[in-house]
Amino acid sequence: MNLKSITMRLLFLSAVNATSLWAAYTLFTIENWAPLIILLFATFLIDFIYFSPRTNASKWLIPGTIFLIIFQIYPVMYTAVTAFTNYSTGHSVSREEAIDGLLKQNVEPVENGDQYSFIAIHLGERKALFLTPANGGDSIIGDEKGVKSSNNSAIPDGWVQFSNEELKTPDIQKWLTALQIPLANGNFLQADSFTTAIENRSLIKFDAEKNQLIDVASGESLKEKGGNFYYLDGTRMEPGWKIWVGFTNFTDVVSNERIRGPFFRVLIWTFAYAILSVLTTFILGLTLALTLNNSRVKGQRVWRSLLIIPYAIPGFLSILVWAGLLNDDYGLMNRALGTHIPWLFDATWAKVSTLLVNLWLGFPYMFLVSTGALQSIPAELSEAAQMDGASNKVVFSRIKLPLLLVTMAPLLIGSFAYNFNNFGGIYLLTGGGPAQNDSDVAGATDILISYTYKLAFSSGKGAQYGLATAISIIIFFIVASVSALSFKRTKALENLN
Repeated sequence: MNLKSITMRLLFLSAVNATSLWAAYTLFTIENWAPLIILLFATFLIDFIYFSPRTNASKWLIPGTIFLIIFQIYPVMYTAVTAFTNYSTGHSVSREEAIDGLLKQNVEPVENGDQYSFIAIHLGERKALFLTPANGGDSIIGDEKGVKSSNNSAIPDGWVQFSNEELKTPDIQKWLTALQIPLANGNFLQADSFTTAIENRSLIKFDAEKNQLIDVASGESLKEKGGNFYYLDGTRMEPGWKIWVGFTNFTDVVSNERIRGPFFRVLIWTFAYAILSVLTTFILGLTLALTLNNSRVKGQRVWRSLLIIPYAIPGFLSILVWAGLLNDDYGLMNRALGTHIPWLFDATWAKVSTLLVNLWLGFPYMFLVSTGALQSIPAELSEAAQMDGASNKVVFSRIKLPLLLVTMAPLLIGSFAYNFNNFGGIYLLTGGGPAQNDSDVAGATDILISYTYKLAFSSGKGAQYGLATAISIIIFFIVASVSALSFKRTKALENLN
């Protein structure tokens, strides 16, 4: 092993170990033991592999395996796990964090309670407020442990007032906002501005023995269900926390009327959109390929170059241009035709528009692969059939098309899978719209992937990540099943070779 190789290996391992030590220290400080053990074991394994002369093959496999885990296996596993939780807006934290948030939210000022003006001060690392009663009296020093009397109106010796610049820092503002100074009567002081504090009281409290929230006024425990606490009147409290819900997200697709109705409508349109997109692009692409494959057509290269222009332009840009061209009031299409067709604002016309735009984007690809497939078919086969009296129609249907499908079938299946999840083709053109009466989420042109996106981010009821990932898994099994069945069917074509 030469010096350069040794140096590069040492530099690589030094970077890996330094990063590992930094991550290990972070995990240790937050007491996250399982990832810490895995990290240390993985680091030891990498060091052993790259220092041992008996593990040459592993030296090349390890980097690829690591990237496979990070970019493929982990996202898939995380998606699968998320589908079995209630992870959503309002359910994205742990139970402890939710309880802490609820305790801070459920407070109210005490009627005729004490009011103070304050100065933020510190003594080394210790931070506190120097509080002066609004109605006169002795000043006090207060922090999260309680209050202590101060016999004069001046800041005690040793304490230093925070400067205006220091008060503006995020750490000090966060501390000041969260600070609750307990009082002997069970209430607490809390800042309501940068210079004043008032006496507040908690409406709820946490009973560590019962592991439950308690309503202070009545002393009753608050109901806990589905990752949320509920007030005594039945009102749900926010935030909640993430819990395991099993197959609830999957069963909601068929049992929840709000999801079920639009889901099956969207599912049917998704199949129609994918199938029609494949058929129309294939038919047009093949027709053009057959036409330009005829030696009697002049300028074949020019025509072929012109026909692939839509394929050369970025798809998202073409879709946005078409959205402008199809505008109901100002679009070039209506102005050129002298019509007032609601291309994007009527459910039927919007579906037609998505298919036409996808035809524009997809036919060059089908044209290219069809041209290649046609040119790979031996000319002798067509000539022999014509000599036997076969017409051009028979030559195409009995010879060229079956041979074409041998090559094209996998590509058509791939095109179906692509269009089944063609998010950009729908969302950039119509946004999934126009809106439908049966759903506040799914529009007339939404396919499953755009419907899932809206559920996750744009539903108006908060992001529903658990439900969206469940639908993503359903989409995967649908596409996988259709693809597997299609590949099985296309095996019959292999006998044509």
